[in-house]
Amino acid sequence: MSSHGLVGVPDAGAFLARLVRLDPGAPVRLKTSGGRVALWARLPWDVLVTREVAGDGPRDATVAARELLDVLARGGDELPPLRDAQWRWPLPTPGGETVESVSGAELSRLAAAAAGTLREVTATGLSGRSVGQRAVRDALLDHVALVVTPPPGGRPVEVSQRLVQAISRMGFLGPGDTEGPSTRVRVSGRWVGLSAPYGVAWLQAVQKLTVMPIVDHPKG
Repeated sequence: MSSHGLVGVPDAGAFLARLVRLDPGAPVRLKTSGGRVALWARLPWDVLVTREVAGDGPRDATVAARELLDVLARGGDELPPLRDAQWRWPLPTPGGETVESVSGAELSRLAAAAAGTLREVTATGLSGRSVGQRAVRDALLDHVALVVTPPPGGRPVEVSQRLVQAISRMGFLGPGDTEGPSTRVRVSGRWVGLSAPYGVAWLQAVQKLTVMPIVDHPKG
């Protein structure tokens, strides 16, 4: 039987516990390199989150997050049954660059403001009209929370509320009553990421397609 190889059990447990609360059936991918295990997962709103912990686990394996959490909770060291077929998402390309730093307090404020708007609109409606919670939630998640302007010559980087909610809901910003290190806004290819003190969230930019009419097509 294979071992999960996780040494940083408290850190891994914190990641898995929050993940399971957001998505009880979520798979988690473990990738080991240089004495560190990167835990990867996808949140229900299409954001990839990752946290590195100490350990020497499987080179690349996907298991059920809840099953791995149960193993850690009882002090076991076995790797749960593999579920590699459940992982269907690409990972950001290694490397990338940091384009700006944002304070944890500012990101916490943005996350709290969005949560407050969701509660208010769900309870009272929008301009007197009733609006479903899911419609409001999706609109808020698609909102651009902040725009980072790189040095001269660089293109502005849009940071979606999806990323802000990811690092907030996963606890990556750390304790709310302390001002920790700043969070870095990172870019890697078509991926935009928020690298917070306790984990990283990544969102792949949607490629905008232009639909052009076919001129003189035989079928019109």
